[in-house]
Amino acid sequence: MAYKDLKEFINRLKTENELLEINIPVSPELEITEITDRASKEKGFPNKALLFNNVQGYDIPVLTNAFGSYKRMALALGVGDVREIAKRIEDLSNPEIPDSLAGKAAMLPKLMEVSSFFPKIVKEAPCQEIVITDLNKPVLDKLPVLKCWLKDGGPFITLPLVITKNPRAKNRNTGMYRLQKFDNLTTGMHWHRHHDGAKNFEEAKRMGKKFEVAVALGCDPSITYAATAPVPPGIDEMIFAGFLRKKPVNLVKCKTVDIEVPADAEIVLEGYVDLQEKRIEGPFGDHTGYYSLADEYPVFHITAMTHAKDPVYPATIVGRPPQEDCYMGKATEQIFLPVLRRILPEIVDMNLPVEGVFHNCAIISINKSFPGHANKVINAVWGLGQLMFTKFVIITDCDVDVHNLSEVSWKVFNHTDPSRDCIITKGPLDMLDHACNLPGFGGKMGIDATKKWKSEGFERDWPDEIIMSEDIKKKVDEKFKNN
Repeated sequence: MAYKDLKEFINRLKTENELLEINIPVSPELEITEITDRASKEKGFPNKALLFNNVQGYDIPVLTNAFGSYKRMALALGVGDVREIAKRIEDLSNPEIPDSLAGKAAMLPKLMEVSSFFPKIVKEAPCQEIVITDLNKPVLDKLPVLKCWLKDGGPFITLPLVITKNPRAKNRNTGMYRLQKFDNLTTGMHWHRHHDGAKNFEEAKRMGKKFEVAVALGCDPSITYAATAPVPPGIDEMIFAGFLRKKPVNLVKCKTVDIEVPADAEIVLEGYVDLQEKRIEGPFGDHTGYYSLADEYPVFHITAMTHAKDPVYPATIVGRPPQEDCYMGKATEQIFLPVLRRILPEIVDMNLPVEGVFHNCAIISINKSFPGHANKVINAVWGLGQLMFTKFVIITDCDVDVHNLSEVSWKVFNHTDPSRDCIITKGPLDMLDHACNLPGFGGKMGIDATKKWKSEGFERDWPDEIIMSEDIKKKVDEKFKNN
């Protein structure tokens, strides 16, 4: 289902008993983070979405932890299980074209469905019910921007949809990059060199063109999730959001920049990123559970803010897992698994464990069919999109439940000879990896935890696992079924 806006999703959370409203006064400086962190880890608070209705110093309520469970993640995307979306992607990505006319005709509904994903431009929008272009008035000062952790460099906008256009190709991109509030009208723009927004910015610098940016806050959660998804370069995230919600996204043109934004957003910031200016941004308590260090980043200058009447300010808290972003990452893991299987069909399942914060470890089970097959997959993973940042790749046989870390550990510790089954190399790493000597570049390890074959040079007999007789299992079940 498609939610009209964030408020409709909030009402759904209420209906599902997945929302806790907090009406006592709370501070946006550290207190909201502490409460949300306790909720995400179920330490004295239930793990529910949190709506803070009484934020000290502000008239705007704050929503946190809205995606912070498997159930809420599925509710956000309008499905019972995120694997339903994976199945839709698998069906649409089937490359087999029927030979018969009747078979081709049967594909028309799928093609018509794809065409319905494209966004629609509207002239009037709820996100522009209030328009602020007088920059002497409160703009960012009007928003309850959170300072999350003690050593953070300041308050940060943590759930922004940053919308840019490539100045040459004109295609739109939506990404999620944190924004440190510097003052009423400026923020940092924390994008890394691998991000599409940063690439669009670099293209603008080469062309000497003003680089306009819009930031949407508080959309239908499918739109918010789409901004985090690893869609292929050049593919508009708004089209992917339309696919997720089975309904096109309505966009409206901004008031002061040539960019379109989701019409039903709660809040929109319009402006530009200066081509030359940089300021120190950070530190920031990040999703790794450690502070990312302060560094120089571009500066976003606001030229207007528009918002709905009585808006809700959305925020996410990141830190030591589990946090809300873990469930967004797990959704990505399963939703894009069919895409990965198109490239590597031998893959059975994949787990990006939350302890590895999604870029440090990938555990993959495969249908092993030839000597060295695990090595082939390890090296292929390091050449695929954002998976290139993976520091540890562990390959298991197809019968291993990769989501059971105890079972995986058992296989790794018992199936591997470190001198034979480990690949050590170097390559690109996530910019938040603090263990490597150089930012974004360092060592990687691949581990082949599959059973070894004689055709791979293993000269001994591989032992059988201890398994109980099925007959005995049934007999025991019968003896105790009424007790």
